[in-house]
Amino acid sequence: MKLSLRYDMFIAWRILNMVKEFSVVIERDEDGYFVASVPALRGCHTQARSLDVLMKRVKESIQLCLEVEEPVSNEFVGVQRVAVSA
Repeated sequence: MKLSLRYDMFIAWRILNMVKEFSVVIERDEDGYFVASVPALRGCHTQARSLDVLMKRVKESIQLCLEVEEPVSNEFVGVQRVAVSA
């Protein structure tokens, strides 16, 4: 019985401490700010003047979004530039 309880506690600990990875889209706006979006989490965006600060903020944003929303399952395929006449 004690072994089962220890195993269950270990599994619960692993689930709570599980690391999740997310794709982040980073762009620079017209004012020079870096803007990050997380496609798997609706409304998960942040911005900063430097990439170092941006990455800290995007991690915080992801953690906050995960408190209220489950991520959607999507696979990042890539980025493609498309030219159109304006």
